Amino acid sequence: MRYGFVIPGGDARLSAELAAEAEAAGWDGVFIPDGIYIENFPTYDPWVVLSAIAMRTERVRIGPMLTPVPRRRPWKLARETMTLDQLSNGRLILAVGLGTLDDGGFTKVGEPTERKVRAQRLDEGLEILAGLWSGQPFAYHGEQYNVEEMTFLPKPVQQPRIPVWVVGAWPKQRSMARAARWDGLLPYKPSDGSAYGAELTPDDIREMRAFITQHRQATTPYDIVMEGATPGDDPARAAEIIGPFVAAGITWWLESMWTAAADSTEVLTRIRQGPPRLSE
Repeated sequence: MRYGFVIPGGDARLSAELAAEAEAAGWDGVFIPDGIYIENFPTYDPWVVLSAIAMRTERVRIGPMLTPVPRRRPWKLARETMTLDQLSNGRLILAVGLGTLDDGGFTKVGEPTERKVRAQRLDEGLEILAGLWSGQPFAYHGEQYNVEEMTFLPKPVQQPRIPVWVVGAWPKQRSMARAARWDGLLPYKPSDGSAYGAELTPDDIREMRAFITQHRQATTPYDIVMEGATPGDDPARAAEIIGPFVAAGITWWLESMWTAAADSTEVLTRIRQGPPRLSE
């Protein structure tokens, strides 16, 4: 099990300070939002912020939570992620999905919002990323993107590629099959009442894990990532919260405090309390 912290907001300097605190407190990863314009939410460019974090840390894995590939040009994203992987000495994890439409980076600038188009852009974008990360001559011709032959150098530090975590919407077969093709699952259960999905249960994780096991062809390590909140001052209660999910098969717990985006003191306090590690 590994334990990450999602820093909910703050400028590059503050996020870098919080990331250094997280590393000192024993967290295994630090992640930040990737948005263009979300009303009433402080938003900063993730690659600039993650670069600052990379320079202030040495051990923790870092990455966006999460990057909407359909609103980013894959070749530009390939160059940004390769650079950050080099800068961090191979610590980047790229978490991706279709993206939420409350981000004005879709709706206010004319980007396609149709789910089918965004899904195509996500699939094609991931193929382009992997091809350009290879450091070999690469060309691509799809429905959404066309890339004439290019060779991107240098390659990322991590080989065969930067790890990619993908949102999988349960029980949607195409979404889950996409997640199975890459390196990790960000579980999601659609809900009519919430844009952010229904509450996940350990049984949901077991079913999703079984699907991945059945459909995954690669034999490389695979992560199942759960996001939530635990009380840093009550280890027993924290264990009650995450224990059933660990038993169900998650490999990462990401502590998130989205409601505390403007309260850096509250975030810092939780970071310093450390991850909710289960007793061995």
